[in-house]
Amino acid sequence: MADFTYFLAIARHRSFSRAGLELSVTASGLSHALKGLEGRLGVRLLNRTSRSVTLTAAGEALRDAVEGPFAEIALAVEGLNRFRDTPAGRIRLNVVADAATLLLGPVMSAFADRYPDVEVDIVASNRMIDVVDSGFDAGIRHGGTVPEDMIAQRLSADLRWVVAAAPSYLARFGTPTTPADLVRHRCIGVRLGDDRIYRWEFEGPDGEFAVPVASRITADDGRAMLAMALGGAGLVYGIAPIFEPHVASGALSLVLESWSTTGPGYELYYPSRRHVPTGLRALIDLIKELQPLGR
Repeated sequence: MADFTYFLAIARHRSFSRAGLELSVTASGLSHALKGLEGRLGVRLLNRTSRSVTLTAAGEALRDAVEGPFAEIALAVEGLNRFRDTPAGRIRLNVVADAATLLLGPVMSAFADRYPDVEVDIVASNRMIDVVDSGFDAGIRHGGTVPEDMIAQRLSADLRWVVAAAPSYLARFGTPTTPADLVRHRCIGVRLGDDRIYRWEFEGPDGEFAVPVASRITADDGRAMLAMALGGAGLVYGIAPIFEPHVASGALSLVLESWSTTGPGYELYYPSRRHVPTGLRALIDLIKELQPLGR
């Protein structure tokens, strides 16, 4: 039974390492288990090279035959939570990086105290993925970027998007007064989870508009961009709560504030056809209760 579980995870991820992360098993351990399973069944289930993992015809047949029953078993085990005093089990979340800091960071201590038998596995990444195919119970992203076929629950108030820079940068290069001034400044570019370069959004007298910024430095991680901005590398664009502690300390200054715009807050989402684990429901309820970013 364990080997079938391993096989399904590898088939889903097409990767021993990613399947190992989901199952908390080493890639070499999974490889050994699959070789044993193939030996007992007498057929090859996977084609493995140094670059790829694909299913053989036998592997596809086995996956199609057992994934439904294994999903039913998982559902049955999860259903046992109603007989317990507190939920138990494991939930896996794929979370846009800033939400891991701003939304989950402030609540996880209380969650661990209330639900000590629930294990939470968080992958913080801006990369757009299919949470179902990747083995996650749910994802957290900005509203408006959640796939339409998912059930979404709002977890925060709307977020204000601002531009910030270190005082040392502003002393060297001056302070922009309109978004049009950005063409003369060093801007740290934002690479989105689908590899597009983000056009900085503002709001003026005629409504919202987007500005493409030329960037010699581009990053896809808010923490990296923040570190570079603190070091004086250039102007940085992001949500206000990320910058607030550094603005309060004087390490960063906000610019173009009269042009800032507001966008949808964070949403947690999961597939409509999947049973929602009790631990995930508990986490949703706790975030709504504590409201680390408002509602």
